[in-house]
Amino acid sequence: MPIARRTGTPARGILAEPPKAAEWLAEGRSHERSGRLAEAQGAFAAAVGAAEREGEAALLAEALRRWSVVCHHRNEADRARELAERSFQVSMEAGQPGLAAEALNAQGGMAFELGQMQLARSLFGRALVLGESQPGLRSRIEQNLGILATIQGDHHAALGHYRSSLDACAATGDDQGCAIAYHNLGMIRADRREWADAERCYRQSLELAERIGDIHLQGLCLLNQAEVHLAREAFEEARAGAEAALAIFDELGSRMDKADAYRVLGVVYRDTGRHALAEARLHSSIEVAVATGTVLSEAEACRELGRLYQAMGRNQEALTRLNAAYRLFLRLDAHLDLVDVQAKVADLEGTFLAVVRDWGQSIESADSYTHGHCERVATYAARVAEELGVSDVELTTIRLGAYLHDVGKVRVPHEVLNKPGRLTPEEFAIIQQHPVWGVELLAGIDFPWDITPIIRWHHEKHDGSGYPDRLAGDAIPLAAQIICIVDIYDALTTTRSYRPAMTQEQAVACMLETPQWWRPAVLEAFLRTVGVGVQVAA
Repeated sequence: MPIARRTGTPARGILAEPPKAAEWLAEGRSHERSGRLAEAQGAFAAAVGAAEREGEAALLAEALRRWSVVCHHRNEADRARELAERSFQVSMEAGQPGLAAEALNAQGGMAFELGQMQLARSLFGRALVLGESQPGLRSRIEQNLGILATIQGDHHAALGHYRSSLDACAATGDDQGCAIAYHNLGMIRADRREWADAERCYRQSLELAERIGDIHLQGLCLLNQAEVHLAREAFEEARAGAEAALAIFDELGSRMDKADAYRVLGVVYRDTGRHALAEARLHSSIEVAVATGTVLSEAEACRELGRLYQAMGRNQEALTRLNAAYRLFLRLDAHLDLVDVQAKVADLEGTFLAVVRDWGQSIESADSYTHGHCERVATYAARVAEELGVSDVELTTIRLGAYLHDVGKVRVPHEVLNKPGRLTPEEFAIIQQHPVWGVELLAGIDFPWDITPIIRWHHEKHDGSGYPDRLAGDAIPLAAQIICIVDIYDALTTTRSYRPAMTQEQAVACMLETPQWWRPAVLEAFLRTVGVGVQVAA
């Protein structure tokens, strides 16, 4: 007669059979869908061990891949890459091209989130070739290719990828695939400012994610819906959605997604005038993005923080943050020449110019006689620079340098700066220090354009008679020579406390009395911009 025992308790002397690899794998997937990442990690590790004991290569490859994805979401990047690569190797050795494609697709997703776009594209391409015979896998790879097309700004191609994927998922009853496809279609619609369509797609994705119990996708839908609300200035709805998403990501331990949630909250607070809260949330976004290596999230958060500082009048901090964002976007642009990133960089350049223009005008406010001086110098300098055929980068450098060339004058005593009569030698010696002081004031800002030579040497003369360093000839950078000549022209053609403004003809005649102050090419280009055709001897 068998020994009576409780259900699930082994009889004395009889060992219960350990769970098989397939059972551990199923348990891990259940934990993963429910957002219990630590438990999922443990189950997948157990599945790997069981599959190795059982000699089940296919289950081993699948368990390794799923384990790698969980490690990635828990910010264990090195471990994630190692497991995914091992999954690929096991799959290839076992003659399982479909599983090898799954491993490559997973690696591509990791590379994408870390901003390694070129690597991501290569991995997705290899996965597509290996997984050609599996419709479900091809559908997911199409999704990823759609995301890359979105970043490139090719919305037509992205829509094609997403619709193909959605059709394939719907035909096979793949609710998970459909949910992801709707989510990504929503992102395309949002990029195209089709807010109603974007919200509809996110709502469809959220309904499917709730039905299948995909907590992580629910968080992504809530966050992207919040961005739509933000764009439509529905700030309370945006705040509520971002906070709900943040709570989900926090529970899941998904730190990469928390960076984006913090950013959206920061923008909500900034755009509703709560600057202290905005600063705190945007700092949190940057800190998490840096810790997790998510370059795109860091760049976006830096840009938004720069805009916040600009709105608060904290110009130096605004420039520092915008510069950080500029460099991060260029890191991505250097890999793939992304249209979307190029648009962001162009936008940043415009923001830089706006901040610097405001700063230049605030400097001028101390001297009523020089109101508008920096703006005019920037305009004149750009014309001369274009006449000389400088590059776009050099042109931007010259414009920025023009706006800030006199920043050091904030340290000049008011009574000296605004003295109505001729300066004494001692007072002029003070004035001659303003280029040095300007460089010191900007020393803490790592500009993407090298404006230091303009700030320090815009009063140097070609014949060596300038200041502060008595440079001569080609030792003076071209940009500084351009600012020098248009700076003097503007000074001559505007009213000062000690003399009235000269006419254009009078100013040019005065400048031609000392042609040795500028290199001939600069003087000739300047004269052409003011409509005077004079050939200058070399």
